[in-house]
Amino acid sequence: MDINLSLWDLIIIAVTLIAAFLIIKLVSHFLRKTGERLEIDLTAIQILQEIIKYTIYILALTIILGKLGLNLTTIAVSFGIVGVTVGFAARDIISNFISGLFIFIDKSFKVGDIIEMSNNKGKVIKLSFRTTTMITPDEKIITIPNSSFSKTPYINHTGSEVRRVDLDIIIPYELELEKVIKSLEKAAKRCEWVLNDRKPRVLIKELSDVGIKATLTTWGDDPWKVALYRSSLAKEANKILEYKNA
Repeated sequence: MDINLSLWDLIIIAVTLIAAFLIIKLVSHFLRKTGERLEIDLTAIQILQEIIKYTIYILALTIILGKLGLNLTTIAVSFGIVGVTVGFAARDIISNFISGLFIFIDKSFKVGDIIEMSNNKGKVIKLSFRTTTMITPDEKIITIPNSSFSKTPYINHTGSEVRRVDLDIIIPYELELEKVIKSLEKAAKRCEWVLNDRKPRVLIKELSDVGIKATLTTWGDDPWKVALYRSSLAKEANKILEYKNA
């Protein structure tokens, strides 16, 4: 097929490409600012950006193909068997797209949540229709196809407002076990973040060469501060063990 383009056609194609790029940038900026001002969930903003972006891409492609004397229907028919092959290759794309919709609708996790899957743990920084991007504590960027979340179990560490805080400790044999347990539980209660309706517990795990291995279990109401909670709990527990051991 001969394609004869006039100067005007080339100008329209160039303007279409530039306009599509600028509109996507401007709309994304507007949505981000509006979301911050109205405190809209960042996940919803990113999904809306994806919808608008791909809509503009399709419109721009339609205009360009029209100037080339082509249309999407003609191309689909012309490709024939090739189109079927592409369809098979597109199955993963469709699967990721549908999985992304379910993640958004079910609210399995959102931007800002800390998730863990296949020994990869990180904070979700982007959720699109095709992939989920997260950043690990050591600043690694991991991109996961959305379809993986329907096939592989994963953990949302921030899915609940209440989080259990466990601290592994060793109680020396020379200390009186029952008194140490009561002292540790009382010390845990003194932490301001410990929930009053969930009593701290000391669970005995096993006997070792150096002492009795146990876990001091408490509950806090901020999943983002678990590391800080555990640190403050360790300080209180250390005061008890040092005092009893003195």
